[in-house]
Amino acid sequence: MLSLIKALVFLLVLAGLIAGGIFALANFVEPTQRETVIRVPAKDLK
Repeated sequence: MLSLIKALVFLLVLAGLIAGGIFALANFVEPTQRETVIRVPAKDLK
């Protein structure tokens, strides 16, 4: 029974670290914006 509790605690700590990483990336990393130009040949417009 003790090993089950240890496994559950380990999984909860791991899930907390992953959730914390996702939260940090979502709130502290700013994406850079840039324009994208895609050239379409005239024959494909018909």
